[in-house]
Amino acid sequence: MTVRSMRATTTRATITTIGRRSAPRLVEPAKTAETLDPALIVHHLAVAREIYAERRRRHKFLPADLFGEPTWDILLDLYIAAREERRVPTTSACIGAHVPPTTALRWLRILEARGLIEREDDGRDGRRTFVRLTWRGLAAMDASLASLRKNIGRVLAHDPDRHLPAG
Repeated sequence: MTVRSMRATTTRATITTIGRRSAPRLVEPAKTAETLDPALIVHHLAVAREIYAERRRRHKFLPADLFGEPTWDILLDLYIAAREERRVPTTSACIGAHVPPTTALRWLRILEARGLIEREDDGRDGRRTFVRLTWRGLAAMDASLASLRKNIGRVLAHDPDRHLPAG
């Protein structure tokens, strides 16, 4: 089983240019996930699951075609899989993005070029590859979920209606 990647392996910040945009984007290295408290990781996993599920539920209230952020869906899906120690085939990652396969594959290539995901060949089936977050992608998702949890918690702490049932 081998890990394939279009990117050069580095430990420093990477500058990339995507599509027609000429402005470089800096991907900052984040703290490694190993330094996080396991209980905090459990909370991050719960936040990621709920965000992913809520993104599917909102079509009950608004038309689904109004929303589109396949990269976030891919990152959430891969984060949940990583924390549950599951492998995600590329086709499943495309389905989880809720966009056409060509769009999802394009975003997977972009995420890979930015060093956030990597592909792994299936040692038993040469036609199949798996995708997973890199250590940088995992750390970035942990940081993002920690920020979401903190800021939503702050809003709820100041919300006078927080004890009312939702909906």
